[in-house]
Amino acid sequence: MTIYLDHTIVPARDKDAAARFFARIFGLSYDGPQSHFAPVRVNEFLTMDFDNADSFDRHHYAFRVSDDEFDAIFGRIKDEGITYGNGPRLSDNMEINHRRGGRGCYFHDPEGHLLEIKTT
Repeated sequence: MTIYLDHTIVPARDKDAAARFFARIFGLSYDGPQSHFAPVRVNEFLTMDFDNADSFDRHHYAFRVSDDEFDAIFGRIKDEGITYGNGPRLSDNMEINHRRGGRGCYFHDPEGHLLEIKTT
């Protein structure tokens, strides 16, 4: 059986700003709100549907990326002066990790969600 996550709803105080930030950092396209959501298509299988909420729990979203994608995303993180770290509880030590022979880092979006990129 093959199962793919099709979409997930990401709560935000400002869905449009959150979608623009996510798309910019990850090098994706954002075409503006559609219906109730501000969707960002990650790939052919996954869409991040940003939605307005007055209060919400902060979530952790982890993305496996290629080495080239890691370099590009990490470059945008550094270019924007975003604090990052090598672990979920060390998301501000300005280091990356090298777990399982790959690279990874954690950073928070403006809404407080913890984003992770990793190569393995």
